[in-house]
Amino acid sequence: MISMLEIAHSSTVRAEQSRGGANRSVHAARTKDREIFATIASGFVERFPALDLFERLAAIRSEIPGRVVFTTSFGLEDQAIAHAIFAQALAINVATLDTGRLFPETHDVWAQTERRYGVRVVAFAPEHHAVETLIAGQGIDGFRSSVEARLDCCAVRKVAPLARALDGSAAWITGLRADQSADRAQVAPALFDEERDLIKVNPLFDWTHERTREFVRDHDVPCNALHERGFLSIGCAPCTRAVMPGEPERAGRWWWEQSQKKECGLHTAHAVSANAPQQ
Repeated sequence: MISMLEIAHSSTVRAEQSRGGANRSVHAARTKDREIFATIASGFVERFPALDLFERLAAIRSEIPGRVVFTTSFGLEDQAIAHAIFAQALAINVATLDTGRLFPETHDVWAQTERRYGVRVVAFAPEHHAVETLIAGQGIDGFRSSVEARLDCCAVRKVAPLARALDGSAAWITGLRADQSADRAQVAPALFDEERDLIKVNPLFDWTHERTREFVRDHDVPCNALHERGFLSIGCAPCTRAVMPGEPERAGRWWWEQSQKKECGLHTAHAVSANAPQQ
């Protein structure tokens, strides 16, 4: 006769085999999705140079299966992209990271944008316990004490909310341009973001600041008033100043730091070529 112990052991083995099979199926599905995403991104790389902004955004929505998210900070580039999305009523989720330290002018253009297009831009705020812990540890403006402290602040106020905004999405649209800084000079039209497991699309990759400005002006798009006061790149109020004549476009961000790398952690290095999906 078969003992109860043998029956239990047999059931356990079958359950483990079932879980192992399920895990292999999930891994195979993920690998297949990454291959599909990489193929789509490669197509954008080839075709985007011949498309205008409206066509680029329409292609993103029509060719990417699943949820597509555009995150805006209401700067010049993001307003151009938002216009191309809203003017075509594309099914793209538009979200912003409300860090708790934004300029009043940023909130103003946020409201103007919602009124102009009859939309709601979804806000993702930092988790309040994380903010309380951050301030208790480094003070209200402790981010100025070191690059590490500043990155800790960015992680709480921007990176963590971004992760929530992108959760479950197939693609992320950004306003990156290749000529914004030396660190962004190699920005591609699209690529597979390995860390976030999605397609990252940069529809303004080949645009200049002047071209973006002309587009916003020609289409009468709401614009942050700070741009007229020399703020070329706008982030949190304590971390942004106007750019002096001859300075790089992002020189006004975290200007007290000596490092030439002016990034906050949103745009990580964990992205790979559109032609090289991870297996």
